[in-house]
Amino acid sequence: MDPVSRIILDPSILAGKPVIRGTRIPVDLVLELLASGWQEATILEEYPMLEHEDILACIRYAHEIVTLPVF
Repeated sequence: MDPVSRIILDPSILAGKPVIRGTRIPVDLVLELLASGWQEATILEEYPMLEHEDILACIRYAHEIVTLPVF
């Protein structure tokens, strides 16, 4: 599965913010936790509905956003 396919944008979920598929956990929350020094194991423990691949998908999503071409 393409990691970014785990991320969805649905106007009916959190006003269209990118979230992890099947949850209401926004990508920016996962990124904020990582940026704050949380270890992946701690995130997975606190949010047991997440998987390792979901965390990777959040990082990949952020990477794709910041590397979009500027026109």
